[in-house]
Amino acid sequence: MATKTQRTERRTDALSKERIVEAAIEILDTDGESALTFRALAARLATGSGAIYWHVADKNDLLAAATDDVVARVMAEVVGAAEPQEAIRTIALGVFDAIDAHPWVGAQLFREPWRSAMLQILESIGGRLQALGVPEQAQFDSASALVNYILGVAGQNAANARLHAHETDRSAFLAAVATRWMQLDPVEYPFVHRVAMQLREHDDREQFLAGIDLILAGIGTVR
Repeated sequence: MATKTQRTERRTDALSKERIVEAAIEILDTDGESALTFRALAARLATGSGAIYWHVADKNDLLAAATDDVVARVMAEVVGAAEPQEAIRTIALGVFDAIDAHPWVGAQLFREPWRSAMLQILESIGGRLQALGVPEQAQFDSASALVNYILGVAGQNAANARLHAHETDRSAFLAAVATRWMQLDPVEYPFVHRVAMQLREHDDREQFLAGIDLILAGIGTVR
């Protein structure tokens, strides 16, 4: 009996949780969340489902682990000694780019915000707000505003990318939308007319960071 147990441990140890998460991310990035099943994962890893269940309890546990892995890599890029405001911008842009590359991450963060990945983001931003001297009573609201903006804009950007075929030319698409905006009644839509050309020429990442800076500027007035 003892010999059988040792053989089982060697087999499951050879298949690490890290390798399982890596394979899960590959499936999620290529085929989406619906394609991530334990059968598909077992086939990719050339193993049995039982060996995978040794490391992860179910699909939710696997999605959480994959999201943790992506977010942990973002946090690793933040220099600990960086100036707090710049660190927040680095965190924000890192999460934005991560969700752009892995659209399922945004959905998972919203679905289970109590998991480790969301706590990592909240803690990293909250710690920098404290370093900026934001009053304690305003820190939670300030951090929530930043996190909600980051995830909301990043998620919308990723959704826009999925909505249109990969071969769609972004510049041509935005030019077409801007043209439609300019054809609207300027009396009814004066603002839309004024910003139509900005829509055509804007950079998503730069506009995203401009929003972060506006929120930070507002937070800076809280005393």
